[in-house]
Amino acid sequence: MCRYPLGMTSGQIQDEDISASSQWSESTAARFGRLDFDTGDGDGAWCPDIMSEPGGFKEYLQVDLRSLHFITLVGTQGRHADGMGNEFAQRYRIKYSRDGSSWVGWHDRMGNQVIEGNKNTYDVVLKDLEPPIVARFVRFMPVIDPSLIVCMRVELYGCEWLDGLVSYSIPDGHQMIYRGLDVFFNDSVYDGATAQRLTKGLGQLTDGTWGLDDFLHSHVPGAWPGYDYVGWSNKTFPKGYVEVVFDFDHIHNFTSMKVHCSNMFSRGVRLFRQATCFFRSESEWEPDPMTFRPSAEPLSQSARFVTVPLGDRTASSIKCRFHFGDQWLLFSEVAFQSGSAVYNTSLGPHKHGQPKKTPLGDDPTHKVDDSNTRILIGCLVAIIAILLTIIVIILWRQVWQKMLEKASRRWLDDELTARLAVQTQAFSFLRFSQSSEDGSGSGSISTYERIYPASADYQEPSRLIRKLPEFAECAEHLARASLPESGTSSRAGVGSDGAPHYAEADIISLQESSDSGSITAVNMNLFAGLDSTLREFPREKLTFKEKLGEGQFGEVHLCEAEDMQNFLGEDTLMEGSSKSPLLVAVKMLREDANKNARNDFLKEIRIMSRLRDPNIVRLLAVCVDTDPLCMITEYMENGDLNQFLCSLRLKTLTGGEADQQEGSNEVSSVKLLGMAMQIASGMKYLSSLNFVHRDLATRNCLVGKNDTIKIADFGMSRNLYRGDYFRIQGRAVLPIRWMSWESILLGKFTMASDVWAFGVTLWEILTLCKEQPYSQLSDEQVIENTGEFFRNQGKQVYLPQPQCCPDRIYGDLMLSCWRRNAKERPSFQEIHAQLTESR
Repeated sequence: MCRYPLGMTSGQIQDEDISASSQWSESTAARFGRLDFDTGDGDGAWCPDIMSEPGGFKEYLQVDLRSLHFITLVGTQGRHADGMGNEFAQRYRIKYSRDGSSWVGWHDRMGNQVIEGNKNTYDVVLKDLEPPIVARFVRFMPVIDPSLIVCMRVELYGCEWLDGLVSYSIPDGHQMIYRGLDVFFNDSVYDGATAQRLTKGLGQLTDGTWGLDDFLHSHVPGAWPGYDYVGWSNKTFPKGYVEVVFDFDHIHNFTSMKVHCSNMFSRGVRLFRQATCFFRSESEWEPDPMTFRPSAEPLSQSARFVTVPLGDRTASSIKCRFHFGDQWLLFSEVAFQSGSAVYNTSLGPHKHGQPKKTPLGDDPTHKVDDSNTRILIGCLVAIIAILLTIIVIILWRQVWQKMLEKASRRWLDDELTARLAVQTQAFSFLRFSQSSEDGSGSGSISTYERIYPASADYQEPSRLIRKLPEFAECAEHLARASLPESGTSSRAGVGSDGAPHYAEADIISLQESSDSGSITAVNMNLFAGLDSTLREFPREKLTFKEKLGEGQFGEVHLCEAEDMQNFLGEDTLMEGSSKSPLLVAVKMLREDANKNARNDFLKEIRIMSRLRDPNIVRLLAVCVDTDPLCMITEYMENGDLNQFLCSLRLKTLTGGEADQQEGSNEVSSVKLLGMAMQIASGMKYLSSLNFVHRDLATRNCLVGKNDTIKIADFGMSRNLYRGDYFRIQGRAVLPIRWMSWESILLGKFTMASDVWAFGVTLWEILTLCKEQPYSQLSDEQVIENTGEFFRNQGKQVYLPQPQCCPDRIYGDLMLSCWRRNAKERPSFQEIHAQLTESR
């Protein structure tokens, strides 16, 4: 459960807490060693300066977490340097420290110290630390190869170490011979001194893993018998008990201690019969211990936690004597529960509730009481002041509520649409956009990215991806044409990363234009390389019917286009007759849009004009002779697939003629699979171009005559579907119920993650969109469920089999789309073939 990023990626770990042994230059300093965190002013990684001998570990990147943390996972990545870097650490070691002076080298449960790192500069490689470590300081030490340049970006995963335990001291574990089998109960991962008695370290008693019922077996593959336990025989303890000393980072108020013990009494192993614990806050142990005896002898031989009450005693060290209940005593885990920490230790420990006496009859407890009284009074005054402030604010809001109500709603809507732009530049469909940078280094982030070269592997960040040759020339042409005066810098049509995206355009942008001058219309010669059928459509023939969406720099309207069929020509057949107006969607760029939005709009038109597939919404025409700039795309008369299916009911008839007998509001499972097959066909076309959709769902599919399905992308722009998107800490809005586990937890968007979303979309279709996916789970529980996919312990929850879904479709297709390993998921070519065969 303890697998949260600790702040390298998010920037919560400050620059001053990241240091290194050396660096190439200021642009490769330690602060650039953050995983997937590029501010634009560095080369994208930490790189050591001095190349030591092969296999050396002198160079390191150090992270100070400011407090003790339980670290379970580490991630590494190489250096990209805007696509010019190709440096990464193939292997590395880890050292850690709890106090900053004593350093310990990490090794796995088999004693291996070297961790396999990266194979390229793109992929993030996550490695579980088994065993996990408790540390404040962590050093990453790459293995230096003279033939390679080594650079690193890192992240740590875990959680705060709440026990406060910094070390325990125990006798060395003993060896048992059971039926000729050697069973070793030593603490094999202890990180302190190990001379006869283990001192000043932590190990298996705090690794978060407790032993099995049968101590001869272990959680760890290949481990020796008894590996999970630390144990002792009563033959070497004449006093009849084992003494364990626990040291903490400061004084705590302890409520209880939980000890995980083996109780296999058939082999001479039982729970302890008594625990006696002493407490120390300063230099001496208090004479009055806490004594605990388990209430009854358990009849079961299963291992268990025994809770030892500690009576709210305060201490910085605890010494417990565990008395043998049989021949052997075996522990696998110890944890402490404590209340608030105690920092005022000037009085020393209290004995039997009596204060420590001082000369001249000065009783210091009175001073403490007086001090506490003053603090209490101060707190009460502060609370009263806060309450008065809140009352004043409430009254002020009530007075001005009516005046601000309308403005507040607009502010909230603007904020929401602006937030949407950060993750998914909304209110457009089936269009290309581009991550790029302005003068300040901030850039717009596309919804869908093209993964290049063709591969299911994750490549991050997108600035790594170089320009595609087929789009480079037209992008430069667009960039030059969009600059009104010579020498004015602007964002290029393709941008610095050069990777075109199957995405929503930058209608909404968080960047403010510094140029307040007007933007003139585009001359049609800018589109010389477009498809010959794409021409200027007369604006006066557009009749506006409904606004579909609105952003900071543009709007999307549902319109009727008069004489559009004749305008397109006989080669382009559209729904409807040539005499009736054609239903289209028109995206307009506002006249006050900045240059960045304008460039994205032009680039989107150029690239969209090349898409040709019967299951992809198509760009029909443009209006660019005057402002505002417009693009005209298809819009299907039956609206989006989600609402279309909601209005239907499943046909109960079965047999070969079910389709012919369907009523106007009935649909068969065969027809539903036909709809899914069309979506798979469109996605097969996009995947053949190496484009990733990132928001595939029924809300983003349009329905035409004869149940024709075309993939679009504007569902998020409609209030109707705002409930399908989850805001993550105000930074991004994501369709988490359709996203794969690696997209939510790791930010990986690939064709394999689109396959996952297709599985959810297929589930929507076969349930007629009557309920939201995972409707029984809250958004937070959906995210928790993705964690179960990551842990892969069989606890993850899958969407249930729809009533009309054949077993072979659910078992062979739908569940295969949700496989944990992305490489094991089917391709869209395979999905389309399987759906074709099922019909």
